[in-house]
Amino acid sequence: MTEQQQALAPDPTESGPEQPAEQREPQAPPEPQEPPLGPAGPQPPVRGDRRVLRAVLRWTAAVVVFAVAGVGTAYGITRMERTDVPGLATETDGRWDYPVLTKPPLPSGSPGPLAESNPAGTHHADLRALLLPLPKGAEEDRALRGTDGWLATADFLKELAEKQDRETFGQQLTDHGLRHIAARGWTTEDGTRTRIYLLRFDTAAVVESGIFLPHFEFNNPTYRIRGVEGVETDDSLADRSMGVPGVRRSAYDESRPYGVEHDRQAYLAAGDVLAVVLQSRKDVAHAVPFQQTVMLQSQLLG
Repeated sequence: MTEQQQALAPDPTESGPEQPAEQREPQAPPEPQEPPLGPAGPQPPVRGDRRVLRAVLRWTAAVVVFAVAGVGTAYGITRMERTDVPGLATETDGRWDYPVLTKPPLPSGSPGPLAESNPAGTHHADLRALLLPLPKGAEEDRALRGTDGWLATADFLKELAEKQDRETFGQQLTDHGLRHIAARGWTTEDGTRTRIYLLRFDTAAVVESGIFLPHFEFNNPTYRIRGVEGVETDDSLADRSMGVPGVRRSAYDESRPYGVEHDRQAYLAAGDVLAVVLQSRKDVAHAVPFQQTVMLQSQLLG
């Protein structure tokens, strides 16, 4: 090729003349957009939409907060003991808030009082440790502590109304081999006074045949408690299914009209121990805390 021909040849790096519009490659037309669903019409003001949206968000946030709080509370309750949960039925139905009961340990190899291998019904545990503890908020009656936890028989007999009864019953206790008495008492915030006496003898046979059956098994106790003119069977504890197997029980309610106080009393025969539970309160001594006290003391002795 000559120099003239080379000069006339087109430079491949340079773009050629612009093609006419009709010769360009046709571009695909944009896809048609589908019309919005629903009837066309005026839209609500934007300001109203925002108010509704903000209200929905606020309610949603509140629900989430309460849901999280509820889950946390439920988990907390499942990790708490019944008596730790405020407002539970322990208060609304009148029951007292007692600590968790634990029986004292027995000496190694010693059977329980109701075991078949223990026909005498002996309580080998310390009798003072078998007393029901004070409920929450109660004030202890220190006079019932006695000396080293043992109460004099004369102090127990002060619960009887008649001097002659105190002398007669005191002699019977001596004749049947009374070993010692453990006692505890308290007053709750509503004014209810509770006294519990545990009288220990040599055998269960002495308790049942010598003390419980002749004096406390029938419709009226043999000896009248101070301030009480007449009694009747306490219907609140008449259901024997509420008892503890192996523990015999008699309960009495003061007959109307009440004296200065309304009195309730229960007597338990549990092995070699006779338990006396007394509750008094001005106006009315409520049945529920009395039932609870008698049942829990029975469980400790059974």
